[in-house]
Amino acid sequence: MTIKVDISYGEFLDKLSILEIKSERIHDAAKLENINRELALLRRLWAADPKSAIDISAEMAEMKAINEKLWQIEDDIRDKERARCFDEEFIRLARAVYYSNDERAAIKRRLNEKLGSELVEEKSYADYR
Repeated sequence: MTIKVDISYGEFLDKLSILEIKSERIHDAAKLENINRELALLRRLWAADPKSAIDISAEMAEMKAINEKLWQIEDDIRDKERARCFDEEFIRLARAVYYSNDERAAIKRRLNEKLGSELVEEKSYADYR
């Protein structure tokens, strides 16, 4: 069973980007089967959407880069957690998660604007910079 839900273009393309990264980095056959099934479905949905004719290659390259950065940050911080090493590097990594997620949200917003998304994700965090 699956559920159909309306989401913003930015959220959809973010998910597509993450699945592409997973398909490149995960090697477990059972996991890859699920990842590739979902990735193929999302690619078909995107190809069938009229907005897919709009050039978003620059934004998608940025999205993939930030998601790859987040992947590495999450791997590194989990290594620190596993070792119970809560040093300056752990703090730097923890802060990098929300800095990077803010960059990711900005890319999703630009995609939503460029593609004329009816739905737009809003964040409620106070400015910390």
